Formats: sequence, structure tokens, C-alpha cells
Amino acid sequence: MREERWLKWGAGLLLVLVLVFHLFPIFWMVNTSLMTQLEAATGSLFPKTPQWGNYLDIWRVLPFFHYLKNSFLVCSLTTVFALAVATFAGYALARFRFPGAELFGGSVLVTQVIPGILFLIPIYIMYIYVQNWVRSALGLEVRLVGSYGGLVFTYTAFFVPLSIWILRGFFASIPKELEEAAMVDGATPFQAFHRVILPLALPGLAATAVYIFLTAWDELLFAQVLTTEATATVPVGIRNFVGNYQNRYDLVMAAATVATLPVLVLFFFVQRQLIQGLTAGAVKG
Repeated sequence: MREERWLKWGAGLLLVLVLVFHLFPIFWMVNTSLMTQLEAATGSLFPKTPQWGNYLDIWRVLPFFHYLKNSFLVCSLTTVFALAVATFAGYALARFRFPGAELFGGSVLVTQVIPGILFLIPIYIMYIYVQNWVRSALGLEVRLVGSYGGLVFTYTAFFVPLSIWILRGFFASIPKELEEAAMVDGATPFQAFHRVILPLALPGLAATAVYIFLTAWDELLFAQVLTTEATATVPVGIRNFVGNYQNRYDLVMAAATVATLPVLVLFFFVQRQLIQGLTAGAVKG
């Protein structure tokens, strides 16, 4: 009994330390957002007087609503396209056996070990080349750099591989007999997939969609290079608070706090589906 009690206390203490480790940056962000510019620059622990006006200044100094709109548009389109591709690809890998299926499934994960920064310059050069070629050969004006399309296409290509792997394991955990029973009742393979498999796969789809949306929401490197002021996303907008002559860390933290709220609300709404999706795919596959 004494060993069990010590084990319980040890596990509780470890849990508290993990929570403090993960929640302290959030506390520091909110705390700094209420400081004056001098307090934030000198590293004060707490603000003497909470500066709630910082949350108004972020809308005055920069077009922050414009950045939020761009982020919602880019992340929503990326989530829709990447999830659609990953759903069909993950289902095909889980249900069908074809030449190269195992090699393709393994190569999906291999792409995740390559640092994304290695693709930055090649992708930028490729987009510029495609723009110039289309303009000279076809006489059409296609913008990949400085447009929503170029950033959405890039994000979709980056998030599809891991999304395929997640959904492949989830689809593999769904008994194949359910589809066979639906087809015995007269359903086509696509109808069985649409009416039987997709409803059962909603937790996995929700978890994958949240992963795609949150990862795209936080991405800065490619957004900084592939966007202009008209298409800049929230991370780029927050980065603009850091200038050449003054660093408004108080406004940076206030903007980061506001940018965190939408994804925090989204997580609370889908947390049950997210947990189910992350655990169910580990049963089989």
C-alpha cells in the first residue's frame, strides 16, 4: 500500500511538472501582452499596471483583421484539399493490394524526415519559372508567388503525406466485413465507402483536419517568402511587429494571444473527436 501511494504521488508530481512546463509559455505570453513596451523589453516578471490597450493597438498599428482573414482562408482551403487527397489515398492503401503499395506507404513517412527548409529555395525558383513560362508561352498571368493559390498548394503538398499515414491506420481499424455486408445489400463499392466507412471514420477525419489546420495556422517560413502584404497570414503579421529600429514585444505577445484564441476554441469543440481519432488508428494497421 505504501509503494502504491508513493507511486501515485510520484505520478501526480510528474503530471504537475509536465503541465507547468507546457502551460508556462502560454502564461508568459499573456503576461507579457499586458506589459508596457519598456517592461517587456527589460524582462519584467509582472506588469505593474495591466495594459489592456495593447489589444487595441494591434488592430491600429497593423491590419491584423486582414491577416486573420488570410489565415482562415489559406488554412481552410489547405484542410479541405489535403484531407480530400489523404482520405482517398489512405483508404486505397488500407483496403487494396497493388504493386508498390508497401513501397508507397513507406515512402510517405520518409518524406517527413526531410527538413522543410530544404524545399524553400527550390519551390520559390520553380514557382517563378512556372509563372514566367506560362506568361511567355501561353500569354496567361498565373501568380504562384504572392497569391493564395501558391501557398495553399505548397501546404497541401506538405501535409498530405502524414495525413495519409494517419488515415491509413484508421481505415485499417474498421472491419472490412461492414463494406462487404453493404455490397451484399446492393451498394456499390463507392456507396459502401460513402455511407458506411466515412461515417465511422469521422473521428479520424476530424483529428487529421485539426492537425492540418493547426500546422498551417502556425507556419511562418514559407508564408514569409511566398506571400505579399495583400496575402500575408497571421504569423507573418506578428513578425511585422518586430522592426529594424524598435521591437514591440508587448504587441507581439498581444497579437500571439489573439491568434491563439481561434485555434483554442476549435480544439475545445473537436477535442473528443481528436482524441478518438488519434487512438483508434493505433488498433490495427
